[in-house]
Amino acid sequence: MSGAAAAPAAPPPLTGAGLWITATALALGTFMQVLDGTIANVALPTISGNLGVSTDSGTWVITSFACANGVTVPLTGWLMGRLGVVRTFTVSVLAFTVASLLCGIAWSLPSLIAFRILQGAVSGPMIPGSQALLIAIFPHDKRSTALAMWSMTTLVAPVLGPVMGGYISDNYHWGWIFLINVPVGIIAGLVTWRSLASRETPTRKLPIDTVGLFLLAFWVFSLQTMLDLGKDRDWFHNPLIVVLAICAVIGFIAWMIWELTDRTPAVDLTLFRRRNFGFGVLALCLGYAVFFANNLLLPLWLQQYMGYNATWAGIVAAPSGAVAVMATPFVSRLKIDPRILASIAFVAFACSFFMRSHYTPDASFWVLSAPLFLQGFAMSMFFVQLITISFDGLSPAEVPSASGISNFARITGGSFAASIITTYWDRREALHQTRLTEGGTLFSPIYRQAVDQLQHLGMDQLQAAGSIYRQIINQAYLLSSLELFWISGWLCVVMIPAIWLCRKPAPSEHVVAAD
Repeated sequence: MSGAAAAPAAPPPLTGAGLWITATALALGTFMQVLDGTIANVALPTISGNLGVSTDSGTWVITSFACANGVTVPLTGWLMGRLGVVRTFTVSVLAFTVASLLCGIAWSLPSLIAFRILQGAVSGPMIPGSQALLIAIFPHDKRSTALAMWSMTTLVAPVLGPVMGGYISDNYHWGWIFLINVPVGIIAGLVTWRSLASRETPTRKLPIDTVGLFLLAFWVFSLQTMLDLGKDRDWFHNPLIVVLAICAVIGFIAWMIWELTDRTPAVDLTLFRRRNFGFGVLALCLGYAVFFANNLLLPLWLQQYMGYNATWAGIVAAPSGAVAVMATPFVSRLKIDPRILASIAFVAFACSFFMRSHYTPDASFWVLSAPLFLQGFAMSMFFVQLITISFDGLSPAEVPSASGISNFARITGGSFAASIITTYWDRREALHQTRLTEGGTLFSPIYRQAVDQLQHLGMDQLQAAGSIYRQIINQAYLLSSLELFWISGWLCVVMIPAIWLCRKPAPSEHVVAAD
């Protein structure tokens, strides 16, 4: 009887070529998911122009993916327990591949947004699944190699994402930024299933909190839609925005009450009673939100108002990931209080944003990219240290739920921040444009002098006026961008005290998805 009750022995680790082929396929699964979180950033102006919509509307391509991914992350633990880790990961990869194909052939913005929602929704298990399986197939003494391989894919993808997205947008149809996933996804899914199907983890019937998940999706999508539509509909002067705001508030309150009282909640909110988890997740969520929002803003500004094409906008952003890849192995060996390293990360982020707040209209490529080197240094310490702090003191049984909550908070926080920063960018530009044109009337000496100079260069009066107005818009968006960089820097500084409200973490063997 006791033998029947005993848990089955874990399959032995893989060896030889089979180990590395399978590990590569699993790493590709992580790579695709992380890549698609950044590859569309620099391609956004191209996508918007091709589909005949404004760049503001095009941001839905970014936020819809992140929002859907964040909502489905809490389902990962349930799916793996109910279907098995191998089956869950394989189905997720193949479904992601199909969704990528649909994104690549999308014929309008609504269809692209619908397919991006599908793509984000089915990709929830890909990162935790690939990590769990990598650890399982490596021998115990080589698990650090498995984690290093997994970490590198999560850091390399953000490096290649902007560069690949920019190059494809400039030289091919933008749909290829999604279609390149198709062969990769097919190979990753088939190799994983062929190698690991016989090593499927035990499955069991688990209850699912359908009400909690519905309420979660309801308030998140209500809030996201309000943020994305509000800037174009005069915010709370529009009935739809008011209704969406009410739905978001009521849905959030109902979700909180349900999750705190249900026996098997989709999101275990009681974990926030732990000081380290509460403040650690807060710092992770807000820090990532600032980071993600600025990663969206910089390529938009470079392409629309600094004359950069998508390829070079991606190259400007590339140092961030490159430095992170090189610095992470060294940082991971440091035996220093994680709170100190996390604080250094926030200081480095802040300095990077403050450096950007001094950009000028004639800034060179190296001046524009220099702050991104510092940001890469910050990235090498940010994720792992804050997760170490957040998961301190949690039991192994609590880790999957905690991982789902932290990833949900991080992803949805980034999605909300992307909408907020583009709204603020446009609003502050309008203010700066008004101030810059106050002295630029037809009777202003400065205006007349500028028109005369342009007419001497061969322009007629109308062309000269148009050229001046274009320069005013460029200056207004520059001033708006500088303000946002400056505010982002101070937000990073303000978040440092939250780290020191946490206890010093004890050494832990928990392994969680950091990205």
